[in-house]
Amino acid sequence: MFFARFSILFLSENLELTSKKYIENKKLITILQKYLPEHAVQPCFELIKTNHVHLKIVNERVTRHGDYRKDAQGYHLITVNASLNKYRFLITLIHEISHLVAFEKFGRNIKPHGNEWKYTFQQLMVPFIRPEIFPNQILPLLARHFRNPKASSDTDATLSIALKEYDVKETDKSYIFEIPIGAKFRIHNGRVFKKIALRVKRYECIELQSGRVYLFQPNAEVELLPN
Repeated sequence: MFFARFSILFLSENLELTSKKYIENKKLITILQKYLPEHAVQPCFELIKTNHVHLKIVNERVTRHGDYRKDAQGYHLITVNASLNKYRFLITLIHEISHLVAFEKFGRNIKPHGNEWKYTFQQLMVPFIRPEIFPNQILPLLARHFRNPKASSDTDATLSIALKEYDVKETDKSYIFEIPIGAKFRIHNGRVFKKIALRVKRYECIELQSGRVYLFQPNAEVELLPN
């Protein structure tokens, strides 16, 4: 009797755990459907589960799209900005999972954006570079970018501008390359600059308060001010 009762209790607990896990998985898939292209949801779900990722979708951070860290308890924590469009969200999520996989495979002494990470990012991202997931006009830009992926896709101005076409439009924002030489503009933190000249691929701009010269990527979004 004791063994029979114990078995029933154990089976009941297993069913409860299985049911709880099923509900958690369904909830995660529902969340991913909100932020990812339709055909990217299931493969991203599998990557998250396989690599034991704790995914947190957070408010926008100006300085980064996402990040990865392993905490003191050994959990793999990945955060991604909620404000990203679906294509940018996908690239950012795979970018951060690539950090996790590269560190686990090659050790913690590798460079964060070194050759091991680049190789891993390429391998994980290639299955997503197809017309069922990305718009046709983005595909050749992605193919070119992933020949040698950078630490941030924002440094690839052509790809970045193409991806931003799918953002919710901010009518008061302009790209640096769009505004004329000599124009004044304000950036996200309130600092005011004047556009001076093009230097190779970036723009020299002088901060009006300090007089210091800074270089801006052509796809930097700014608020154009009246002269």
